[in-house]
Amino acid sequence: MKGGGFKVKGRELTFLLIVLVCITIIMLAWERTPLLSASLPVIRTYSAMMTFILLSTCATNEICFFSLTEISLNLTDMKEKDKVLTEVGKYQTADKTLSLREAEGKPNQNVQRSLNITLNKAAEGEQDDENTEKVGDNQVCNYAKGKWVVDDSLPLYSGFECKQWLASGWACRLMQRTDFSYEKIRWKPKDCKMKRFKGDEFLKRMHGKTLAFVGDSLGRQQFQSLMCMITGGLERNDVLDVGDEYGFTAPENGRPSGWAYRFPTTNTTVLYYWSSCLCDVEPINTEDPDTYYAMHLDRPPSFLRENLHRIHVLVLNTGHHWNRGKLNANRWVMYVGGVKNTNKRLIAMGDAKNFTIHSIVSWVDSQLPKNPQLQAFYRSLSPRHFFGGEWNTGGSCDNMTPMSIGKELVEEESSDYSARSAVQGTGVKILDITSLSQLRDEGHISKYSLTAAPGVQDCLHWCLPGVPDSWNEILFAQIN
Repeated sequence: MKGGGFKVKGRELTFLLIVLVCITIIMLAWERTPLLSASLPVIRTYSAMMTFILLSTCATNEICFFSLTEISLNLTDMKEKDKVLTEVGKYQTADKTLSLREAEGKPNQNVQRSLNITLNKAAEGEQDDENTEKVGDNQVCNYAKGKWVVDDSLPLYSGFECKQWLASGWACRLMQRTDFSYEKIRWKPKDCKMKRFKGDEFLKRMHGKTLAFVGDSLGRQQFQSLMCMITGGLERNDVLDVGDEYGFTAPENGRPSGWAYRFPTTNTTVLYYWSSCLCDVEPINTEDPDTYYAMHLDRPPSFLRENLHRIHVLVLNTGHHWNRGKLNANRWVMYVGGVKNTNKRLIAMGDAKNFTIHSIVSWVDSQLPKNPQLQAFYRSLSPRHFFGGEWNTGGSCDNMTPMSIGKELVEEESSDYSARSAVQGTGVKILDITSLSQLRDEGHISKYSLTAAPGVQDCLHWCLPGVPDSWNEILFAQIN
């Protein structure tokens, strides 16, 4: 009888071991193969049946050496993984429009992995009670972590009134758009309070100082946004145009290379210089009107070399001009070391862009000891939101619903790989706006552009007032 009982238990033990091995193989195969997630309900059902069999067997035998709790936890983990995959899948569908593959020379997965998001809808009407900038006594706030919340006190200026500083092509109030709820959304950092922007406080903090934006058209948007924020969008006849001091003269049939304005009450200057690729560009043959231009990837713009000692706060940006179409249209040719580039590693647009960003950041960092007055920021990439195609192939951004993606950002590092790797270990700070702006696809000019060709939408530039105002609030919070 004892021998017979032992044989029964031996067969049961063998059966249990086989079941455990099967469950283990199924779970490992699912974990390593995301495509199997479609079969997850079947796997769950099968696993649940195996658990029931194991429970029944263990209830009548004393030879269960494994943990039933562990099996139950594994099933729970599978459900949680399924939930996470579902959310990430939703986000990745929209995230395909970020287009950092060309701009960074990195696959879009870098951005998707970096955007560590959790469901957390913004609470309407949330207000800050304090204006502290620190998380704790020694911990500096990461302003890129947080969420968008509704704030009825916004906007900080009127798109109708700020005509002195704001280009009409970016003032969506002057267009045919009818929904303006995007104007009443404020960025709220996760672990700290951010000071509310006030024009008089900005001028007081920047007394006798100069703030310079150097970059592409998105940098110009940030510049115009700040001018509107400082003045409240009102006409200011006392503000001086000092562009001549910086050589900002307009050529025939063109616009100047920059703009500079001074508030005489505090001797505060705010300026913008156009440098779409953040490198020095000069004609190859000055005597030929149709000459090509050398873009020196390892040389900072001449404007910075000549004026850095006059600047107290510098904000750099580049990104969307790094494509063959732009370079060919401008007749730009890449140069390194003073000669035409022959390095195959810099032929790809993404690699050339990364090289230039690291070059300009490294140069600014080397100049900080000579310019102790300078606070330097590199602003991360402003995302594009073309759905269903590119700007010239029917891409659109028709969504008008604020916080359409509506996630809370909790990732510590910037999703812009080029920006975060360039500033690492330097005295240049990152003004990280990429992921938080990625959540605001409804804030673009879209189909309401006054200058776009029929069927072409602007899903790159932002309506003002709008998202760039939040960039400036984050900048203001970090200015000493």
